[in-house]
Amino acid sequence: MNTKPQKQASPLTSPEDKVIRQFREAITSGKHWYVALLEAIGRWQTAEEIVERQSYKYIIDCEAFDWLLLAERLCLAVDKLLPENEKLALLFHGKPPLDFTADEFKEFIGDQKYRQHLNYFYGITAEEALLQAVEDEVRKERHSLGRNKEQDISDEAYRRIYGAIRQDLLELFRQEKGYHRSQSISLTELKEFTYWLFRYRLSHCEKARIGSDTQKALKWLKSNTGYSLR
Repeated sequence: MNTKPQKQASPLTSPEDKVIRQFREAITSGKHWYVALLEAIGRWQTAEEIVERQSYKYIIDCEAFDWLLLAERLCLAVDKLLPENEKLALLFHGKPPLDFTADEFKEFIGDQKYRQHLNYFYGITAEEALLQAVEDEVRKERHSLGRNKEQDISDEAYRRIYGAIRQDLLELFRQEKGYHRSQSISLTELKEFTYWLFRYRLSHCEKARIGSDTQKALKWLKSNTGYSLR
């Protein structure tokens, strides 16, 4: 993928417009919309862009591919052609209308994007799940002790996983990236921070701990969201 942000071009002139046009034509010709969507994702080359003042960053840290964000972008472009319930199930719950194997999914989007998709799944989706799983553990421990306040549960989860509280880690992340300090964090920066946490954990934890934490995250995902790797 081209890693430079792309500005919106005139209608039907950019590579993105060509992919969208082919996506629309595939649907109107009778192809299942999800198959057409995956084929469009496979042809897509732009890593980030701005569309109607909305910023889309599909590749995090040059190696993690957010395929559902690209799916959202493509679905919006052909919105009226899609079944609403199936579209919402995919974009909000990660539940596709057709059940493809991992090999079939990889064949649609290509080897490189699939590798980047794996990076995103383990580095962001599973990392977020790990934090939720550990927060649940802390909450249960405190509840058993009669301490029902939510205060500091998140910080304790960060300490257990990374050895430091969230704010200290966020400041370190921003220093390394050259980002300005801020009281707020955008969704894109949050994804970058989560991927940075994943890489930080890999470099600071023992291999056995990394493996057990990954299994804990996958178990939490399956139990709480039903989401699994494709």
